[in-house]
Amino acid sequence: METLTYGQVLARFGHALSDPVRSRLLLALREAPGYPADLADLLGVSRQRLSNHLACLRGCGLVVAMPEGRRTRYELADPGLAHALGDLLNIALTVDPAACDATDEQGCC
Repeated sequence: METLTYGQVLARFGHALSDPVRSRLLLALREAPGYPADLADLLGVSRQRLSNHLACLRGCGLVVAMPEGRRTRYELADPGLAHALGDLLNIALTVDPAACDATDEQGCC
């Protein structure tokens, strides 16, 4: 297996966050694990589109799939990621508080 540099690791993380749907998906999983159909409905995207985003996040090592019988539940790969996402969001809003309108359910928050 290839060893990644710190820069490559951060770039992979940045790629995961570069899509608004993936960012919202990570924030949803930060709140609680979820099933693809429920997550697709929550985010207002098709199941196929959500599946593609989940595959990307799995490839980046940010989420894991947990088989439960015939269903698969997704959750953050590490509990520390929930804290890191919260910190990152807080820093982004501190730098640019106008970037997110918390009353906009389809916005970044």
